[in-house]
Formats: sequence, structure tokens, C-alpha cells
Amino acid sequence: MNRVEGQVRGISRMVDEDKYCIDILTQVSAATKALETVALSLLSDHLSHCVAQASAEGGDFAAEKVREANEAIARLVRS
Repeated sequence: MNRVEGQVRGISRMVDEDKYCIDILTQVSAATKALETVALSLLSDHLSHCVAQASAEGGDFAAEKVREANEAIARLVRS
């Protein structure tokens, strides 16, 4: 997250300094990719821990965690 934060600050500085638009867009793309990496890592952790544990317990709680994970995946795919 610190890397992403630094990238976003850099983008803001580039805009303030009226840098070349294509260079700014390149940095926006890099920050977006970094955020996607964070999101996928969080999703992986959630599936490995929360969903796996809920599945082992079974019942409504397991179904809720699977639904929640499916919705998170759908949000990532849409973005």
C-alpha cells in the first residue's frame, strides 16, 4: 500500500507540474495495476482463511462467506 500511495502522490505532483499527459497516464496505469495486485492478494487471503474456515464449519455462515466472496470477485471483474 505504501508503494501505491507513493505512486498516487507522484501522479498528483505530475499533474500539478503540468507534465506530459501520456507520462501521467503511464503512471496511472502502474498505480492501477498495483491496486489490482493488492486486491487479488486480499481476495486470496480471504478465500484461504475466512471462506475455508467457514466451509469447514458449514451451514448458513459458510453459504454467506461464499456469497460474499462471489460478490467481491464480481466487483473485481467489473472494474
